[in-house]
Amino acid sequence: MNQPLHAVRFPEESSAYRTARDRLLRAEMELRRQIEATAALRRALPLGGRVPVDYLFDDEGETPVDTDIERQVRLSDLFEDGKDSLVIYSYMFGPSMAQPCPSCSSILDALDGEIPHLSQRTNVAVVAKSPIQRIRHFARERGWRHLHLLSSAHNTYSTDYHGESADGRQLPALNVFLRRDGHIHHTWSSELMFVSPEPGQDPRHVDAIWPLWSVLDLTPEGRSVDWRPSLDYDRGDAAA
Repeated sequence: MNQPLHAVRFPEESSAYRTARDRLLRAEMELRRQIEATAALRRALPLGGRVPVDYLFDDEGETPVDTDIERQVRLSDLFEDGKDSLVIYSYMFGPSMAQPCPSCSSILDALDGEIPHLSQRTNVAVVAKSPIQRIRHFARERGWRHLHLLSSAHNTYSTDYHGESADGRQLPALNVFLRRDGHIHHTWSSELMFVSPEPGQDPRHVDAIWPLWSVLDLTPEGRSVDWRPSLDYDRGDAAA
């Protein structure tokens, strides 16, 4: 018989609950080991390909709520001194879309609040294909304050790094780049997006930066195959 894993107990819990919970706890411990091992493999990846172009983005600066500045910035300019990694999220907000992707917007709602913390260690930017003025307008409506929002309307970044398909369909790609010896290299992408999930699975390729599902996974109801986040809950269009 397996020994209890710790002595902490909760009010009125049964022995059946504790037995099942310990079984789950062992699975959680194994998952933690696997997460750490996977992160180590990710860190150990050799350098990916050199970025072929120092892409020129339309840029509104780093404070979308407070500025009307429009400028252009190159990919190399997104690396601050002392921080050699750059994380770029491809936001599904193309010029032909009536509105941005609600799921992407949910991700960015959370990421906006984390930017002051993340910026202590790494560089983060968000790229969409729509014109920068349209991106700024939505960011202001959304109340985003910290995201560094860029437009790839006039370059090939989105197609080169799979934030856009050949037919113009927008994709939620997450890419990481590294500055090394004066050059910029691609190091990692959310390639799970391109691998078909097993039956009943979500793709999960950007779950690592999306706390919504992590919280729902803790509940007895779990995720729902019939529910996805909405841009606006006031209209009752996302009740589930």
